[in-house]
Formats: sequence, structure tokens, C-alpha cells
Amino acid sequence: MTTQNNNLTLKILIGVLGALLLILGIFTYKFYNEEKQNKAILQQEKDLIESELGELITKYDNAIALNEVMDDHLLKAKERIVVLLDSVKDNDANLALISRYRREVGKLKKERERLFKLADSLTAANTQLATDLDSTSVALNRRIILSDSLQTQNTKLADIVERGSALTAANIKAEGVRVRNSGKISTSSKASRAEKVRVCFTLSPNKLTEKGDKDLFVQVINPENNLIGDKISVNFDDAVLTYSGRNKVFYENEALDVCVLVDAAQGELVKGNYVVNLFSGPRMISNTQFELK
Repeated sequence: MTTQNNNLTLKILIGVLGALLLILGIFTYKFYNEEKQNKAILQQEKDLIESELGELITKYDNAIALNEVMDDHLLKAKERIVVLLDSVKDNDANLALISRYRREVGKLKKERERLFKLADSLTAANTQLATDLDSTSVALNRRIILSDSLQTQNTKLADIVERGSALTAANIKAEGVRVRNSGKISTSSKASRAEKVRVCFTLSPNKLTEKGDKDLFVQVINPENNLIGDKISVNFDDAVLTYSGRNKVFYENEALDVCVLVDAAQGELVKGNYVVNLFSGPRMISNTQFELK
């Protein structure tokens, strides 16, 4: 009787295990297909961005061939598009990069419209100046207007380059941790056990950014709306930033994984939701939230 019961139990266990394996297989297959579809969609979007950038380059080539007034500005704008196209081709498609490239393409298209309108305006102005050479005062006034227009355009172009070269971050994650005597760091989701907060993220690749040392600052604000950690203030040209922790890294235009460990004083780590802000200099480049129970 005992042997029969054992055999029955074994059969039931085998049946349950088989069902679980079948369910696991179904979910694995479904996840694989979804992942494959997502990659295909991202690749299509990347190909579309490359095509749009190629069309922009062609339009600039045509405009440069026809316009002598703004050759220098058009060439510089075209060079930025070429750099962005090389960056798109060199990087694998992922959601963060595709979103950033799509924003950059939109900005470049708007800038192209402004430059082409200005080029047409300048060409018309030159034609009018050639016709009105007998009027020195009129010609002088037009040149002053032209100079102001070019100065304004140069300022806008410089601002676009500055925004395009700014650091960006992806995959930011924050968590409570404790450091053992051996130096090993282990995660802890409980406020009573956590000793520090670790913030990890990836600096996105950007060929427009100047290589070199980059100061990165982290703010960690606890559920009581208090800043924890170092609480050190740093002055910038028109801003003051008080941070919880900082890290200086050497950036070489490639993706770079970075972590910042924030110390916490007694009583600063309490239960609830925490807000984490990440800064490159005075500019916030990412943020996230996490919870300690």
C-alpha cells in the first residue's frame, strides 16, 4: 500500500514538474519573440534615422553648391550632421539612443530650415545691395542689418553645438547598501540594515562631447525631504549645487559605467521613497527613485 502511494505521489510530482516546464518554455519562447520584434523595430528606426540624416547631408550639399554667402555656416552645420550619422552607425540600436538621436534629428531639421531661410534672405539682400550701390546710406544700413543677423545666427549655432555636446546618462539605479569588514558591498532594501546609498548609471556615448575629466554629482533626498550624505555646496557661474556625493571620471566619448557611493549619517536612512538626482556640473542629466522598507 505504501509503495502504491509513493508511486502515485511520484507521478503527480512528475506531472506538476512537466506542466511547469511547459509553462516556462511558453514564456521563454514568448519573451524571445518579443525581444526579437523589439530589436527589429529599433533597427528599423535606426535605419530611418540614418536615411533622414543622409537626406539632410544631400540637401546641405545642394545648398552649399548654390549659395556663396553662407558656405561656412552651411559647411559647419553639415559637419555636425556627418558626426551624428557616424555616431548612429557606430552604435547598436537601443531605446535610449534611438530617442536621443530622434530628438537630435528634429533639432537639425529645424536648424536646417532656419539656415536655408537665412541663406535665401542673404542672397536677396546681396542682390538688392548690388542694385542700390548708388545709395551709400541704404547699402550701409543693409550691411548693419546683415551683420546683426549673422551674429544672432552664430549665437544660435553655438547654442546648438553646446546642447549637442552635453553629457547624458542612462540606466540610472539607486539602492541601499552596507559595506562589510572585508570591503564587500551587499544590497539591502531595509532602512534598518542599509548604511549607504549606491547610485549607478551609464554615461552615454557622444562624439561631440569634449574628452577629459567630468565632475558628476548626486543628490539623495530621503522621505523626510532632507538631503543626506556630504551636504557640500559647489559654486558654478550662475548656480550653487549642494550634493550628497560626487565622482570625477575621465570620459572618452564612449559609454562609461559609473557608481557613486553616498554616506549616510545616523537616522538619515528611514523607511519610504527616496529621490535621486544626477548632475553633470550644474546641469541635471538624470533622476530616479527607490524605496527602503
